[in-house]
Amino acid sequence: MQTSPIQSPTIQTIDDLETPCVVIDMDIMERNIATMQAKCDALGLQFRPHIKTHKTPDIARRQIEAGAVGIACQKVSEAAVFVDAGFDDIQLPYNIVGEKKTARLAQLAKRAKITVTADSAPVIEGLATAAQNAGVTINVMVELVSLKRRTGTTPEMALALAKHIVDLEGLHFAGIMIYPSDAAIRPRLLATLELLAENDIPVETVSGGGSGAILEAAQLPELTEMRIGTYVFWDWSSADKGWARFEDCAMTVRAMVVSAQEPDRIILDSGSKTLTPEVRDGLYGYIVEYPEARIYQLNEEHAYVDFTACESTPQVGDIVRIIPVHTCVVTNMFNQIYGVRGDKIDTVWDVAARGLVW
Repeated sequence: MQTSPIQSPTIQTIDDLETPCVVIDMDIMERNIATMQAKCDALGLQFRPHIKTHKTPDIARRQIEAGAVGIACQKVSEAAVFVDAGFDDIQLPYNIVGEKKTARLAQLAKRAKITVTADSAPVIEGLATAAQNAGVTINVMVELVSLKRRTGTTPEMALALAKHIVDLEGLHFAGIMIYPSDAAIRPRLLATLELLAENDIPVETVSGGGSGAILEAAQLPELTEMRIGTYVFWDWSSADKGWARFEDCAMTVRAMVVSAQEPDRIILDSGSKTLTPEVRDGLYGYIVEYPEARIYQLNEEHAYVDFTACESTPQVGDIVRIIPVHTCVVTNMFNQIYGVRGDKIDTVWDVAARGLVW
């Protein structure tokens, strides 16, 4: 079961929940979904939300109902959950490597439109073999290296890879992918598109991505599509970078004070298995009720907080709300997350794609 209304008479409000737990303000989430869809619509971009943030089919359906053309998943096992849930247009902006993975991907392509990315000939050839063995077509985009320099290739190599895709049975060249699609990448993108045009290779899609990149999308008129994940919940990192406001952050972690010996050493029950080790400015989260507090250290089950800059300090048993540094990673730590309206629990979501990393 992916989603269910609260039926237990003992769990009706957020105060009934055990800590630590993840709470999603549904009014904020729904506003975020509508706002990002409207931004893409205004720019004439197809929108493909990345589900790695929520990993939950019910939330993805809300994104599709708002106008999204399909979804993005990061790994094959994650995509399988969403194909099983009825989604039929899925992009995996990732190099899928290995016979077992590509064979599984090809099986998914029998049930849904599957698009992947590649930045080298070995990746492309592995995809082609799997597609041919399964008798399917896999759509392949060539990833152009961005200023982030993670994966991706050069304009000249992108042309060679596109030709390779066109020549291989079982594959269809679907376009160019960039992450993040910052405006500074435009000269490299234009060079790539020019080379493809000179060689009569049509480009169906130019897919950009990145939560902050939507702010620069108008400066990349060649884009046809945007992939964004974090926007559905937003997080402290996004707010700190100016991509969103704190009032746009739909996810909070409810945590309890379990020790309060000293103002600079108050302990919460939300350690690294809750907040994850990611940091922003050396800190592990933003406490809504105490903006000046500093979550400065995590053990597995303990969060160390310095409240000395605050006007008051919480006591043992008090609850605080934490906006996490990176919402996507926190979702992956929990079996369930709770959708709320005000203080009332509206929905319980199973995190269906939790832990699916291959």
